[in-house]
Amino acid sequence: MTSSTGVRARRVLLAAPRGYCAGVDRAVVAVEKALEQYGAPVYVRKEIVHNKYVVETLAARGAVFVHDTDEVPEGARVVFSAHGVSPAVRAAAAARSLLTIDATCPLVTKVHKEAVRFAAEDYDILLIGHAGHEEVEGTAGEAPGHIQVVNSPDDVDAVQVRDPQRVVWISQTTLSVDEAMETVRRLRERFPHLADPPSDDICYATQNRQVAVKKMAPECDVVVVVGSANSSNSVRLVEVAREAGAGAAHRIDVAGQIDPGWLDGATTVGVTSGASVPEILVRDVLDRLATLGFGEVEEVRTATEDLMFSLPRELRADLRTGGADPGRARSQARRDAADRSL
Repeated sequence: MTSSTGVRARRVLLAAPRGYCAGVDRAVVAVEKALEQYGAPVYVRKEIVHNKYVVETLAARGAVFVHDTDEVPEGARVVFSAHGVSPAVRAAAAARSLLTIDATCPLVTKVHKEAVRFAAEDYDILLIGHAGHEEVEGTAGEAPGHIQVVNSPDDVDAVQVRDPQRVVWISQTTLSVDEAMETVRRLRERFPHLADPPSDDICYATQNRQVAVKKMAPECDVVVVVGSANSSNSVRLVEVAREAGAGAAHRIDVAGQIDPGWLDGATTVGVTSGASVPEILVRDVLDRLATLGFGEVEEVRTATEDLMFSLPRELRADLRTGGADPGRARSQARRDAADRSL
């Protein structure tokens, strides 16, 4: 858009979808409801989702975040994060008589089940993902004798398998779609009989957010991605924006981290957020950009998301017997119906 003076107006392109996905929403609500139902403290293994603001907000309400189950008092209640855990972690929790609430994203659980199935069929499983990421650790722990992690296309040449006729790939759910598919392409060059998982492992929300960024990036002088440094999908959005043609792309946790120098000479700023980012942080960014002269906001929508997951079954059972209020019951009924429809 150009003003009457012939100068292009400053504007913001706001990606949609952005922010919370169904799995993140389920995990965060699980901790909130656990605090309401049982009272503080409620222990959470690792970060419930990879977002600093979310973790700090829940901690202020009484959630206690621990590195592992041995830090949780025996018999206490612990929530497993959205990223999933290995069977060894579940066994360790059981050995300490911990009351567990499993907030693993159902899409991550699907990948775990694939790993178990392929291991039972004696495949070598190539897990495309980032070594050390909590999701990858949990998935690899399902079949450690069969799984090897492939971090990137550059790692393909080092892969060794027992039988090139029985090799399958699976992936971390929050990867860059393009990079994952390039890794698969190179793997298939080495292993022509490489089998595919029964369905796409990269989650719908990750893909949708990347597609939205790809659409707006060519028009953007700068793209601002709201998300924490340990959020894989947020970091990927920065890479996707740059690869798709944005002049520059930066990741921030909060609006105050925007450097006004990034906007020098810019007329169009793109804004998006990772799948673990609450909308309040995006609104703060838009307010900050408005003070810097970018008050016009235009939404760029590429998909509409209405998927919901039911709360973890352990928590649902206690909410029902604990006399949930009518509003909560109606909300839970909608979640249960959505879950049954999957």
